[in-house]
This record gives sequence, structure tokens and C-alpha cells, in this order.
Amino acid sequence: MAVQQIKPDVFYVGAKHWDRRLFDELVPLPHGTSYNAYLVKGSEKTALIETIEPEIHEQLMVNLEKAGVTKLDYIISNHAEQDHSGSIPMVLEKYPEAKVVTNPKCKSMLQDLLPIDDDKFIVKEDEEELSLGNKTLKFLLTPWVHWPETMSTYLKEDKILFPCDFFGSHIAASELFVKDEGLVLEAAKRYFAEIMMPFRMKIRLNMEKLSAYEIDYIAPSHGQIYDKPELIWDAYKDWVSPKVKNEVVLPYVSMHGSTKKMVDYLIDALTERGVVVKPFNLTVSDLGELAISLVDAATVIIGSPTVLSGAHPEALYGAALINALRPKTKYAGIIGSFSWGGLMEKQLGALLNKMKVEYFPSILIKGDPKPKDFESLDALADAIKEKHLEL
Repeated sequence: MAVQQIKPDVFYVGAKHWDRRLFDELVPLPHGTSYNAYLVKGSEKTALIETIEPEIHEQLMVNLEKAGVTKLDYIISNHAEQDHSGSIPMVLEKYPEAKVVTNPKCKSMLQDLLPIDDDKFIVKEDEEELSLGNKTLKFLLTPWVHWPETMSTYLKEDKILFPCDFFGSHIAASELFVKDEGLVLEAAKRYFAEIMMPFRMKIRLNMEKLSAYEIDYIAPSHGQIYDKPELIWDAYKDWVSPKVKNEVVLPYVSMHGSTKKMVDYLIDALTERGVVVKPFNLTVSDLGELAISLVDAATVIIGSPTVLSGAHPEALYGAALINALRPKTKYAGIIGSFSWGGLMEKQLGALLNKMKVEYFPSILIKGDPKPKDFESLDALADAIKEKHLEL
């Protein structure tokens, strides 16, 4: 547990969760994570921006003591999700004079999630400010990054943006600022893919709004602080743009080898045509890696055998995940095998109903692939190449 200074009278007081490997019982965490909370000491008032995961709230309490906080005036809540808000009741118990500062929608959600009395809130509207004396906090509504109530807090004098989950990454590190840019961008892209990607259009609008402010530091609520904010800003501009790459993501399952032969053949056919292929065996793959690959890819092809007249459960799960993430993919298709018929194509198509894509004709074969089936896969590879060239 360490208190780290960002700028004079601005401190990191959050916690590192070094060995956490799963978030929301869904998201793999290869580098752990952090729950970032920030202390701003003004000449008249003191504010805590965010709290931390309640499971380890003691770390925040110790850090507040280390930072010499005997009286806390404000707790700023940018986002109601409990890994940031869950320790608010504990902080209020220790500092009963503190008020929770948030926006109207976030207040309502906080009261749904946590036992906070109504008189503990100060509600701020978009672009309203709060003076701490010689430091000023400005509140900027940035909804749908990734919940509807989210706002960002801007420390005017120090030009620090505290955007909560926006621009975050699941990574635990002792260094306060980004040093290993490659590692951090990979973690940030995974984070974007897994929770931000469905809200690309909203994020684009929020970035336009924030671009009016001079920002020297971006201090998210997960991961390290960007003292070169253009690093993550430019990455997000690319990720939320409509631009896609000459790439095919190929999640698949194979039971007795027939679908695997189709997948292997298609990988080679696409590679020979200059198309980048990223295959994922859904029974063993890291779904975070699959999500990352979806950020840029022009095409998704799902491969599945038929099980009890339907698609393999792993393929169904993969399709449901892709549908939920809503990548900017332009094209999609289904390949697979069967023995006596079934509803595999219909099931997978229904699970991709949020995807605004053009579909290639499905290639569904009976039993082991024959020469004519490989010809069909060559035709699919040709069609994918042509579509990508049009992009």
C-alpha cells in the first residue's frame, strides 16, 4: 500500500490487486488490475475522487491515513459500479462530514446499489464546478463509457482528467505512470474490447466533448496514469473509428476433425491471398484475445460442428459474445459440418442479430470434407479478399 504523488497536493491512494485473474466472473486478467482512487488537497477543501473495490477497502483507509487526511469534505463518484463506488459507505463511516458529489443519474444508481442517505449527496449537472480553494473540479457528463451515468472529473489548475473506466486498462504496476507503452496499449485494447467496444459511437462523441479541454494527464480508475495522454487518446481514436483492417477472425470448434479440416484449409487459402487470419479454438482460447482481435477485423467466420441438431455450445457462446461486443466488423459467415441435418446455421445467425454485417453464403458439409467442399472454401476466400479490397 503506497501513496504516490501525481502533482503537488494530488495523490494516488488506490490499491493494486496483483493476483486477480478474473473480473466480473467473465473477463480474464493476465496482468491483474488496480482500483484507482485519487486525493486532491485544496487550500480550503479536500476531495477523494473514487473509492475502490469494497473487498479490499482497508487499503484505501490506510492510504488516506498515510496521506494525512483527518477531515474529508467530498467523495467524487464518477461511476456507480461497485469496484469504484463500493467503499463509499466505509469512507463515510470514517469521515462522516464528507458529502458524495455526483450527477443526478449516478446518484439514483448509487442509492439503488449502496446504503447512502439522501442528505449525503451534492448533485452536480454537466459542466458545473466545485471549488476546493486553490483547486477547482469541473464535472463533465460522459455517458455510456460504459454505463449511462458516467461522468469525468477535470482538475482545472493541474489539467488532469479523471475519467473513471474511460481510457482504463486492467493492469497492476508499481510505477505510477505508463512506462511500457506496448504492454499498456495491449491491456488497454483488451479492456476496450471487452467493455467499451459496443459504445463506440457514444465514445466518439464524448471524445469530441473532452477535446475542448487541455489535458496533461489522464488518470483512469484502472491501470496506470498517462502522462503522455496522446498515447491512449490516439489509440481510442483508431479503435472507435469505422476503419477496419484486412483481417479475418475465425473462432471455431471441432469434435471429430471435419470442421478443423475446413478451418485449416480456409486459413491457408486466406493466407495465400494476402488476408490476415486470426483463428481461435473456442475450447482452449483466451476470450480476451478473441475480443481484442475483433476491434479491427473486417470479417468474422464462425466454424462449428452440429451437436444434437444444433451448433456446438462453445460456438453458441462465442457467437453470443461477439454479438454482445458488437464490433465494427463488416462481413460474417458460417462454416461447419453435420451428419444428418440440424439447425446450426439458424441458431448461430439468430445469435448474431445485433451485427450489422453482410453475410457470405454458409458452407455446411456432410461428414468429412470432399474436393468440392474445398472448392467452396476457395470461393469463400476469393470473396473475402475481394470484399476487403473494396474496403
